[in-house]
Amino acid sequence: MRALLSVASREGIGPFARDLLALGVEVFATDGTREALGAEGIEVRSVSELTGTEPIAGGQVKTLHPVIYAGILSRRDQPDQLAELDAQGIGLIDLVAVNVSAFAPQVGRRLVPIDEAIEMVDVGGAALLMAAARNYAAVAAVANPARYPQVVADIRQRGSVSAELRQRLAAEAYSVVAAYHAEIAAYLSNAAGDAFPSRLAMVLEKVADLRYGENPTQHAAFYRETTHRAGTLADAKIIQGNRPSFNDLLDLDAAYAIAMDFTAPTVTIVKHTDPVGVASADELVEACRRALETDPVSCFGGIVGVNRELDGATAREIASNSYEAVVAPSYSQAAIGILAQKPQLALLVVPPNPIEGPDDYGIAQLDFKRIAGGLLVETKDELGLDKTQLQVVTKRRPTLEELTDLLFAWRTVRHVRSNAIILARGGATVGIGAAQASRATAVEIALHRANDRAKLAVMASDAYFPFPDGIQMAALAGVTAIIQPGGSIRDEMAIEVANRHHMAMVFTGRRHFRH
Repeated sequence: MRALLSVASREGIGPFARDLLALGVEVFATDGTREALGAEGIEVRSVSELTGTEPIAGGQVKTLHPVIYAGILSRRDQPDQLAELDAQGIGLIDLVAVNVSAFAPQVGRRLVPIDEAIEMVDVGGAALLMAAARNYAAVAAVANPARYPQVVADIRQRGSVSAELRQRLAAEAYSVVAAYHAEIAAYLSNAAGDAFPSRLAMVLEKVADLRYGENPTQHAAFYRETTHRAGTLADAKIIQGNRPSFNDLLDLDAAYAIAMDFTAPTVTIVKHTDPVGVASADELVEACRRALETDPVSCFGGIVGVNRELDGATAREIASNSYEAVVAPSYSQAAIGILAQKPQLALLVVPPNPIEGPDDYGIAQLDFKRIAGGLLVETKDELGLDKTQLQVVTKRRPTLEELTDLLFAWRTVRHVRSNAIILARGGATVGIGAAQASRATAVEIALHRANDRAKLAVMASDAYFPFPDGIQMAALAGVTAIIQPGGSIRDEMAIEVANRHHMAMVFTGRRHFRH
């Protein structure tokens, strides 16, 4: 039995090679792998002994040789192919252990220009894996170091790798190569400015199996995009509590995205992916109190997201209420100690993005909606608000205080499912109407939740008002200013109602539907 080793990751390769040699396997390795093994006192043979040639083209061509590929691809059940090998003195290769050089993590760790990125592409390793996987009927294609012990156990027990394991290894090898090529395709498409190529390359790696999906009858798993840098929920570490459920992860992602959209200390509380309270303040603890005040009943059992290190005072505020989980960029030791008294409360910390620069590439730049038989793909909905392009359409202009709250409400409303309405005052939500078929109903819900706090509040709508009834209801409740995209054929009616009630109204010219 002969094996060929060529690994970018040295994880476990020493013990693996040592075990193979002890089992009588003839082991060959490419120069880098052979040197790494030699440093551990493990002597294996050079690939050059197989090919009769030294690496060429700056070391790029080492294993791309007929002797190697004939030894891998030749069918063991075809006598004529085996006779050809014998006639030319070519031996069979029964095991190929290769892991390709990482691509996405390397180009994502820093800003890598295209000429440098292309030099990072591993051609030989991917080709070896595909060849070995193609002939899995006789050859073991080992792409994952975690498989080494299982391969060794099979050889020790059977004298060869079992057919069942070879087939699983082949599937794994092809998935590794497919993902690797997809990452490169995504990088090149991004470099060419093509956000929507004719074939969209998507690479996801499993983070964990989940207990179940949205409902206990559904199976589920959590996958991470490989083409994004750190700084997202997919990179979060759990420092307390149970692993979040499928639904928890949806709410955690929404809570963290909303909180991190603000520069001032901000706290958001989320239920069913919609915020039920958002507030910004000079101190995080005050933002926490005011977010809860939006709707204390709906906040019960919610998910809390913050955009600052969670301090002791805020932790005490959180501990005094009932929540499922908290997500933050960091926690003070005091906060961890306080929240440890609620061991069922999950605490997640999201690491910072290691570099500054353009957005990630590939699918990390896109949003998706699943439909039967396919995906709807779009660029992300950015705030895109230029204050100089705001259009005051009423006789009265908003005061500075109103304008500040209008901008806060507009930033918040784009995170709420449409039809969406936000009532805000003093940098905090006082009423939220989410996911309603009628915009007037969304206004009614927001006003109901705000109650007396609607007086002197401002209102944001994610899209235009098709009828002025929502504006009329807001005016009668004491709302003083409105921000909305505009663009309805009945805009003049809406403006007339606002003027009649001495309200200020601003058009943004940009909507934020979120389905």
